[in-house]
Amino acid sequence: MSVAKDKNSTLKAEEIPFSAFLLEYTAYLSVERGMSAHTVAAYKRNLTQYLLFMHDDRALQSLQEITKDDVLAYIAHLRNEGYAATSVDQKIASVKGFHKFLLSESLCSVHPADSLPRFKHPSRLPDIISVERIDALIEQFDERHDPASLRDRAILEVLYGCGLRVSELCNLELMDVLFEEGVLRVFGKGSKERIAPLGSSAARALKDYLARGRDKLHPKKKLAPVSSKVFLSSRGNPLAREIVFRMVKSAGESVGIENLHPHTLRHSYATHMLEGGADLRSLQELLGHSDLSTTQIYTHVDQSYMREEYLLKHPRARKR
Repeated sequence: MSVAKDKNSTLKAEEIPFSAFLLEYTAYLSVERGMSAHTVAAYKRNLTQYLLFMHDDRALQSLQEITKDDVLAYIAHLRNEGYAATSVDQKIASVKGFHKFLLSESLCSVHPADSLPRFKHPSRLPDIISVERIDALIEQFDERHDPASLRDRAILEVLYGCGLRVSELCNLELMDVLFEEGVLRVFGKGSKERIAPLGSSAARALKDYLARGRDKLHPKKKLAPVSSKVFLSSRGNPLAREIVFRMVKSAGESVGIENLHPHTLRHSYATHMLEGGADLRSLQELLGHSDLSTTQIYTHVDQSYMREEYLLKHPRARKR
């Protein structure tokens, strides 16, 4: 029997095999590791799928029974199901963390994923868009002055101008916008705080939205609580990630950019910073990366861009 991709999304907590161990681990991630609810939910989805496979496909009745061969069979199953290499890596990282926790807490005496070989995958460079397309994306809002448009322009300016993740943008509080200092106080993965410089274009759009748009997005009921989040929905509630995704995609399509994702604006921010002369260490701090190797992917993007520029513009680059 093969585990369906979406089977775990309909299961109740008590229906998940080995649910007590999973609940204990997710509590550890949330309380002791300080991970966001979104990240913990991703771990839970990955591990639910893994535990279903071990229980249903491998017919195991105990976590103690899981072997390295079982984990390798799970990896093969994921590949057969058509998951991308990066998705498989993320799922196996969840599995490794889970087994490491069980071992450290003496809940299990084996770690079947500990000695897995490293799987090499072709690296995929992040998508970026040019400065000219960024300008077109944002300038389409020049003549729109309704509250939602003021908000959407500010969102695009902040995503690109400050390099924020969507979760960081949605969680941004009014008290974290420091106009006098010219910065945003941002809380990233693992609730880590960093300071993101606020450029003049982003600051203008944000001030305009806060002055003329945000108050009009509040609920009309007098007793309704007013959120302290910077970005609100049309009903005055904190803005959901899904709304940001839809807005960015729609704004991109309006200027001929298909399937534009908010993270593409963050990637473009990083790449354009490197092209402008920023060093890797500074960029690491600005992006909130805990590991410099994560930031180094942008050096490859920058080199690809430079090669394209060379081939296009050098008079002898295309001579045979």
